[in-house]
Amino acid sequence: MRRPARWVGLLASQPEGSYIRVERLLFLTEYVEAKRLRSSRIPHREPNGSEIHIPPPGGILCFLGGWGDPMTVRAALDILEEWAPQEIAWDRDNPGLQCGSPDAPVTGILVALDVDEEVIEEAKRKKANLIVSHHPLLFKPLERVDTRKPSGRCISSLLEAGISLTSVHTNADFTSGGTSFVLAEKLGLQKVVPLHSPFRLQKKIVTFLPAEHVEAVASAMADAGAGIIGNYDHCSFRLGGTGTFRGNDAAHPAVGRAGRVEQVNEVRLEVVAPGPKVESILRALRAAHPYEEVAYDIYPTENRSAEYGMGTIGELPRPCSLRSFLVKVRKVLAIPHLRFSGDLAHQIRRVAVCGGSGADLLEEAVQKGADVLVTADVRYHSFHASSGRIALVDAGHYETERPVVDMIIEVLKRGVRRRHENVPVYESSVSTNPVHYI
Repeated sequence: MRRPARWVGLLASQPEGSYIRVERLLFLTEYVEAKRLRSSRIPHREPNGSEIHIPPPGGILCFLGGWGDPMTVRAALDILEEWAPQEIAWDRDNPGLQCGSPDAPVTGILVALDVDEEVIEEAKRKKANLIVSHHPLLFKPLERVDTRKPSGRCISSLLEAGISLTSVHTNADFTSGGTSFVLAEKLGLQKVVPLHSPFRLQKKIVTFLPAEHVEAVASAMADAGAGIIGNYDHCSFRLGGTGTFRGNDAAHPAVGRAGRVEQVNEVRLEVVAPGPKVESILRALRAAHPYEEVAYDIYPTENRSAEYGMGTIGELPRPCSLRSFLVKVRKVLAIPHLRFSGDLAHQIRRVAVCGGSGADLLEEAVQKGADVLVTADVRYHSFHASSGRIALVDAGHYETERPVVDMIIEVLKRGVRRRHENVPVYESSVSTNPVHYI
C-alpha cells in the first residue's frame, strides 16, 4: 500500500520532543524513512492510536504502549472473509462464528473438515483455542443444548474449554481457490475456471484525482483487487476533466487554499471491483489519494463475477482413457472404491469437478464439453442421466472435500504472517469420515 503524503507531512512538522498520536503503522514507517531515524522497537502491527515521541533528525524513535495486543478471533475471521466472503455462501448455509467471542485472543488454530468430540480434544492437547471447520457444527437453528446428543456435548465442551469455533463452508466451495479449485489441482488439471458462475457481485468504483497521482492510486487499488477482467489485471478507464472545490476553515487542501474556490485538472478513474472486496479497495484508495476528502462513486453492475462460482472445469495435460483416469482419482484421493458410469475405453481430456455434492452441475458440465464430471453423493438417476453423454464419477464426499483443509491452512498461515503474528496453525489428524469400505 502506498503511503499518503499528507500524513507524512503532519508527522514531520511536529516540534521535536513532542508527542502525537498515530493511527496507522504506514505513516510511522514513512516518517522513519524520511528522517533517517533509528528504532529499537519497530512494531509489527498497527498501533491503534499509540503515542510516538518525535526526536530530532538522526535520533531514536520511541514507541509508547499499545503494541502488544494479541491476535483475536475477529482477526482470523477477517482473514477467512477476505478469501471466502460469506456473501457468496448458499442462502441456507450457516458459515461464520458458531461458538465463542470475536474479541477472544487466539493462542492457536486447528483446522478440520468436521467438528466432533475427538477434534475438540485434539484442540485442547495442542492448546489451540480456535477451531476452523469446513462443515458447520450448527447447520440448523439451535433449539436446545442437549448433552445426550453429540452436537450438545460438542457445544458444552467448547464452552467449558474456552474454544471458539467458526466454519467456512459453501463460501469456501464457491470462492476462487476454494474446494473445487484445490480438487482440480490435485487431479493435475490445467486452464482451470469456474464451471458455473451465477454470481453477479461485481461493482464499478469511480474516483477523481489530479493527473500526477493517477498511477499511484490506480496501482494501490489494483493491489487491493480492483481492475481484474478475465486474464487481465490493472484494467481501468481514465478521462480528463475539471474538478472544483472550496475548503472551509477546518480544511487543509492538498491543492490551493481553504476558503477559495479552486479548479484543478483532474482525471476520472474507473475500475471494476469484486463486491466483497470493495471496502478493502476503498481503504487502499483513501490511503493513496492525495486529497483530504476523497470523492468516489460505487455503481452496481449486472456483470457475472468471474472470481466466484460452483465447481471447476479444466484440461488434463494429455488425454487418457477413463480407466486410467479413474486409477489416478483413486490414488490421488486415497479412496479404495469409486462409483462411476461411462465407457472405460473413452478418451478423457476435459474434466469437470465439484467437491462434495455436485451432481446438479451435470448439465452444465455437458454444455461446457466435459468428458467426465468428478463429484460425490451421486444419485442412481443421475447416473442414468449421464449415460452416453458424459462419464460420471462419485469419489466420495469426504475424499473430494478433504483437500480444502490444506487451502484453509494456507490462507490462515498467509494471513497470520501478513499480520506478523506468532500464532500456530495446525492440521487436524482426526479422520471424521463416517463412511467405511470393505
